[in-house]
Amino acid sequence: MIKIFLQKSFGIRSGEVRISLLMQLYIFLIITTLLIVKPTINALFLSKLTSNALPNAYLLVALVAIGSSFFYNKALKKFSLLKIVTTTLIVSAAIFLSLKFLLNFDYFSTELLYFYYVWVAIFALLTTSQFWVLANLVFNIREAKRLFGFIGAGAITGGIFGGYVTNLLAPSIGNDNLMVVASLILLACIPLLHYIWRKKIKSLGYFRQKQRSYATNESSFQLIYKSKHLTYIAGIVGVSVITARLVDFQFSDLASKKILDSNELASFFGFWFSTFNLASLIIQLFLTRKIVGVWGVASTLILLPMGILVTVGLFIIFPELRVVILMKSVDGSLKQSINKAASEMLVLPVPTDIKNKTKSFIDVVVDSVATGIAGCLLIFVIKGLNFGEVEVSILILVLLLVWFYFIYKVRKTYFQSFRQNLINFTNKHHLSKKKKGNRVSTNITILKVLEEGEESEILYMLSKINEIKDKRLKDAVVLLLDHPSEEIKAAAIRNLYLLDKGTAVEKVEKLVNLKSDEVVLAAMQYLLTHTDINDLKLFDSYLNSENEYIASAALFCLAKESRDNQKLAQRYSLDNRLEAAITAVNLPSDNHRIEETIELVKAIGFAGMPKYYSFIKAHFNNRNQEVIKASIEAAGYSANLIFVDDLLGFLETKEFREEAEEALHLYGSGVIKMLLKRLKNNLISENAKRFIPNILARFNNQESVNTLFTLLRNKDIIIRLEAARSLQEMKERNKSLKFSKKDVVRLILSECKLYHNTLIAMELQKKITKKYKLELVSDSEMEEFSARNSLIEILEKRLDHGLQQIFTLLELEYNSKDVIIAYNGIKSDKQEVRANAIEFLDTLLQPNLRHTLLPLVENTILSASNQEIDSSILTVPSEYKCFQMLLKGNDVRIKLAVLYLLRHIEDKSYLKLVHRMVTDNDVRIRNFATLAVESLKN
Repeated sequence: MIKIFLQKSFGIRSGEVRISLLMQLYIFLIITTLLIVKPTINALFLSKLTSNALPNAYLLVALVAIGSSFFYNKALKKFSLLKIVTTTLIVSAAIFLSLKFLLNFDYFSTELLYFYYVWVAIFALLTTSQFWVLANLVFNIREAKRLFGFIGAGAITGGIFGGYVTNLLAPSIGNDNLMVVASLILLACIPLLHYIWRKKIKSLGYFRQKQRSYATNESSFQLIYKSKHLTYIAGIVGVSVITARLVDFQFSDLASKKILDSNELASFFGFWFSTFNLASLIIQLFLTRKIVGVWGVASTLILLPMGILVTVGLFIIFPELRVVILMKSVDGSLKQSINKAASEMLVLPVPTDIKNKTKSFIDVVVDSVATGIAGCLLIFVIKGLNFGEVEVSILILVLLLVWFYFIYKVRKTYFQSFRQNLINFTNKHHLSKKKKGNRVSTNITILKVLEEGEESEILYMLSKINEIKDKRLKDAVVLLLDHPSEEIKAAAIRNLYLLDKGTAVEKVEKLVNLKSDEVVLAAMQYLLTHTDINDLKLFDSYLNSENEYIASAALFCLAKESRDNQKLAQRYSLDNRLEAAITAVNLPSDNHRIEETIELVKAIGFAGMPKYYSFIKAHFNNRNQEVIKASIEAAGYSANLIFVDDLLGFLETKEFREEAEEALHLYGSGVIKMLLKRLKNNLISENAKRFIPNILARFNNQESVNTLFTLLRNKDIIIRLEAARSLQEMKERNKSLKFSKKDVVRLILSECKLYHNTLIAMELQKKITKKYKLELVSDSEMEEFSARNSLIEILEKRLDHGLQQIFTLLELEYNSKDVIIAYNGIKSDKQEVRANAIEFLDTLLQPNLRHTLLPLVENTILSASNQEIDSSILTVPSEYKCFQMLLKGNDVRIKLAVLYLLRHIEDKSYLKLVHRMVTDNDVRIRNFATLAVESLKN
């Protein structure tokens, strides 16, 4: 009963109740001890030395904290955190126990009073700091967001309980025996500490990672100074402490001026301090988790200074006691609740070794130094300059501006810390999706390869010269025209286009006479397009050449040049030449070269003469792959609609896919609408559909962007995924294209809804199959069990695709690298990495996306690790409603899997669902639905 209450009220999930209660008990005991000891020490100090000694005590606390931090850092280098915390508890218990004997003998020198006052101050800061370091190890960032509010309530409750215990027991057993009680309570924390360490840190595999081990001998101060994030955290802590001391001064000063009777003043303070603690407890238990969860860690930090800012402003206008009470209530209630939880979570992205070494320094030294600074302000500024309420309020406002500045800065460093953590965790130093090829750093390297490299190296370098565009490479490229490799010669000729017009024309003219189709064609095209030689002269020389290599290449060049020049086609009788060439190739002969057929097919594609297109179609079935590829290219050159279906068919074959995509691209933008129409009418095969988005992206224009956005609403998840990927590539490639952010957000939310439905359906099926594993008896139940597993497999695949789709769409809205980092983190098999990735997203995403997506991701991780999903976020409906939801969806494979399962479930209540599918437009669904109806009726 209590477990259910805690889960529903405070967001504590199954398996977290025990550890949360133990951690809460731990801090409860620490603060209870503090509230038993502190009143006794304070009373002794003030009675013996008076309040005039307090500023000196503040400064002494600061000095001791600075000095002790040196020895604390030394200890951290030699011992584990567990040993250090244990030692702190034992030493503190011994010191408090020693106080009993001093109280018995009523022996207190000034030095001893300062010693105990300073130790209590250090104890309060050090033990709470160590507790939160421990909490940072026990819980990851996502758990911390949910649980720190509940756990922190233990500290507030301890404060209330400790105060009441002191008031009740002090008169009856005496202050000296209270010290014994305090020591025993503190010693009780030790077995609790060791149990938590053993169960939640060491046993979960974190021990080696979390155990203190330093890669640096740098001091805490140096580590903080080098880290912007830690510097801003230290700044926030320091400014908040100074501000709190000034607020407390305003509260105490004005109260003492208004209430002159000491008994009434004590009653006043007692009432309001109890009220502040009670308000803090209520906020901690019921609001902290929700506020931190909705606002995020960094934004939540604004609440406390903003509340003080408003109340200080009111106090300047209305300098009355009730206003200063309101000011102190804001500080007192928010500081130990919402602000404390958010502040502790700020250090979560800090690496563990650095965190262990710096957090205590910030909590103890920085806090103490800030207290010392506050003491100096009180002594030398406020008292020395005789500041009044208004002047002190203005000083608080100045401090608040500094506080806001640090919060603004820490929001960015908090995000960057998680980002860097994820990069380190996942070892993704190269975040781009594109693989880095062999890159050339200097032109000297290029020249060396061109002059001395192997054939493959030279060809690679020639393919990259186009990207370098350096005409200083001219001589090296020209020399390659004499290379023994024909492939290198052809590649060198193609690179001459990048140099001055007519470069090496004499050498190229000689290469036309080689017996190499590739070299001859490259040479002839270069002479036609990049020299001042008359085209007609070239055709007169080459078209009727007896050299079959030259004649074939010349015919191809004529067809290509005649595409937009019909007079040229008529002058050289292109029609007749093509017909003669086709006849010659079709004649049976052992002398036909494959290259001759390839050039002829391409020539027909360029010529634009439909009567010869049957020749292209005929060679779609050629035994030679190179001829088929040439035929596909020719179809693209022709841009004729009769080839579209054939080209779409080639998309299904990996060997010809690239050529088919390029061929469809050659049709121009006009093909976009046609492809979209064929998709809508289901005229493209399932295996070819997924490649349509990539074809559309090749056009790289706004029309293709708009069409791809249309495909993002397609019922097929694979098409949606490919469309999203294509859009992301276009976004990176062309910054001038416009992408509707509103549409992107709507699409992400739509995908999240589909993902949600798929997740709860899968979770339900998993629960059912777990029961079946224990109770399988008959063959029919085995068939049903198998059908359920098939449905689960499909749902799991859809979830995987759905998550990819969501994150690909996020790349359209946010920085691509950030989204990739988050996705890689979520897909990690390490719990801590996943938690960091989710928190990184929490900081990155806008509120509507954050609140929709993050619960889905968290529950997906729970489901993947065979844990129960969070029912407070995702409610699993009945199986009937799940089937109804899946059958209403657009995923054909899921529908088929559901209908197949319903065939094996002997429950006639599903007939109503199945009957609706008998008239579906998809023939497969109709057939499966018909079989399911027959099975359910029998």
